[in-house]
Amino acid sequence: MTARAPETIETARLVLHRPLEADVEEIFARYASDVNVTRLLGWTRHESLADARAFLAYSDVEWSRWPAGPYLVRSRTDGALLGSTGLAFETAYRAQTGYVFARDAWGMGYATESLQAMIELSRSLGVRRLYAVCHTGHSASRHVLEKCGFLQEGVLHRHTEFPNLAPGDPCDVFCYALLV
Repeated sequence: MTARAPETIETARLVLHRPLEADVEEIFARYASDVNVTRLLGWTRHESLADARAFLAYSDVEWSRWPAGPYLVRSRTDGALLGSTGLAFETAYRAQTGYVFARDAWGMGYATESLQAMIELSRSLGVRRLYAVCHTGHSASRHVLEKCGFLQEGVLHRHTEFPNLAPGDPCDVFCYALLV
């Protein structure tokens, strides 16, 4: 794997960029500490800026090990932090994706637009299988995945822990995949 992702990607309305230390307070305030936003995510809601810094450390490891990692999603018009997306590589040819957005950014098509950017990026990096999982009760996320061409492969029973919902109790998730 020799191709490297750009650290900044622009779409029609968004700028996606690699997270930086300067982003810590915004990450915490805009989405990572919000109980409602993090409810159906596979990572623990941030309770302090230290948690956001731990995310940055994770991001740096991913970016150093693989051709891409997490991206923050900002508005092209005013630079406001809207959320996050990215690629989590398992092999050179298989990666997982997902997205999280601040509550005031819900329902505006940002998840769809950022997911389309991750699909294009995956293709350029030689990913062959891009997949995502979502809680079986998360209809909005399922809609975004389906709108972007992901196919539901099935239900993974008691597969994923949602620590903000049911700590220690894995939940059923839908597995969606796109062969890129």
